[in-house]
Amino acid sequence: MDEYDSDKGPNTSDTCEITRRTLIETGTTALILTTLPRPVFAAGATDDNQPPPAVKVELPVNGHPYSLTLDPRTTLLDALREHLALTGSKKGCDHGQCGACTVLIEGRRINSCLTLAVMHDGQSVTTVEGLATGNQLSPMQAAFVEHDGFQCGYCTSGQICSAIGMLGESREGMPSYVTEDLSRPRAELTDVEIRERMSGNICRCAAYPNIVAAIKQAAGVPT
Repeated sequence: MDEYDSDKGPNTSDTCEITRRTLIETGTTALILTTLPRPVFAAGATDDNQPPPAVKVELPVNGHPYSLTLDPRTTLLDALREHLALTGSKKGCDHGQCGACTVLIEGRRINSCLTLAVMHDGQSVTTVEGLATGNQLSPMQAAFVEHDGFQCGYCTSGQICSAIGMLGESREGMPSYVTEDLSRPRAELTDVEIRERMSGNICRCAAYPNIVAAIKQAAGVPT
């Protein structure tokens, strides 16, 4: 038979044979690897697998200076939760997708699970624990309580920190994706504008209307 048959197209017998052979070889290799005992793999470990030396990090958190000795791979979130016992910032997805870990760095909101503590040496960090003054809640916290802006509460600390950071961005005139008039010094904080600016914070309880109402009250925008 010719390599190319006018009725059936190219002869693919060799291609099919290679594909079957590759499949069998790959499957056999995977089977062998999964049945080998773990010590076989551990035998290849070297000193290169040792963790890097710890480093000193100065973190001013909520107005208090902290001096920490950390593995340089420690995220800011883990430094806050595991080393400073500031557990208000939550570990939700640990991939920067839910916003539950949001804190303020020099007034700017950031996902603390996506950044390393050593990257913020000497920078001011504010968590939800640092927003109140004694027993007096901050305006944003009080608005969340008044408008029932939380249900299970897991995302609330990130929502509040993000909302404070977002209002700061708005005051500085930063537009969002839905800002219609870029000639204005700052965008009007409509429901659509707030929802877009807060879209990085997920509420699994879906308390979004209450969250928007709380933010508008804290911003002095009529609801």
